[in-house]
Amino acid sequence: MNILETRHIVKQYAQHRALDDVSIDIPRGQIFGLLGPNGAGKTSLIRIINQITGPDEGEVFFDGKPLGPEHISRIGYLPEERGLYKKMKVGEQLLYLAQLKGLSERQAMDKLKAWFIKFDIKTWWTKNVEDLSKGMQQKIQFVATVLHEPDLIILDEPFSGFDPINANLIKDEILELREKGSTIIFSTHRMESVEELCDHIALIHRSKKVLDGPKKAIKEQFKTHTYHVEYQGVLNDLNPAYTVLDKKTLEDGYLRANIRIPRDAAVNELVRDLIDHVNVRAFGENIPSMNDIFIKAVGEVPTT
Repeated sequence: MNILETRHIVKQYAQHRALDDVSIDIPRGQIFGLLGPNGAGKTSLIRIINQITGPDEGEVFFDGKPLGPEHISRIGYLPEERGLYKKMKVGEQLLYLAQLKGLSERQAMDKLKAWFIKFDIKTWWTKNVEDLSKGMQQKIQFVATVLHEPDLIILDEPFSGFDPINANLIKDEILELREKGSTIIFSTHRMESVEELCDHIALIHRSKKVLDGPKKAIKEQFKTHTYHVEYQGVLNDLNPAYTVLDKKTLEDGYLRANIRIPRDAAVNELVRDLIDHVNVRAFGENIPSMNDIFIKAVGEVPTT
């Protein structure tokens, strides 16, 4: 079952159409990558889901019902542009934000205590937000986003500004939240994070959805039917249906080649043919990365 569905969403700003007939389904309990170049329309869609703005056309359904104010407490949102009150103390701010999401002061205190121990930030409670580094502030905002245990968590570039250690910490928390049943919309330009975390993706380009589905199925869709082989010998007299795309010599003297086979050809036949002609050290399929797919779909390199 889907936790969120958008149907034929259109959003127009003056002369710019930010979203043009965008329909997506967000499966419950999954990490959903919302991808696209800058200006593609991702932020406009996120703002509609958060009810910051409304669509000009189309509908949004949460848990099978039209999205409404009663769903706000079931959503957590970490915006790309962080929004903490700089002059407030960390503890006071988190208590305030938690109560806005429907927690009692006692409930908020109990949950905050657990998070402060987990993130080893017990000494931050009385610090002003402005006295924290950017990475420390983002940790605080992440806690504020997930503290009320929302059913749907929207993370817009959650790793921006984090060092590798803290980025891995947040990745682990995202995976744990999914295991506990939360659904996560993950908007990012970092394709390596999409590879690691996402179960489904939707790619928006120039206001339209151009790709949508399980990550594995999309990778299958973009397969090139090419394989790489490391070998010694001479690649002659292979089946003429195979195309050797390129060859290069490796530092240790072995050769590496990429070979394309017809869509209906059996890989085992290629392997047997290779073994008959050369000494094979390594063999594998060239599986497209999410970065490759992004570039092929939109013709741009994703920015970081």
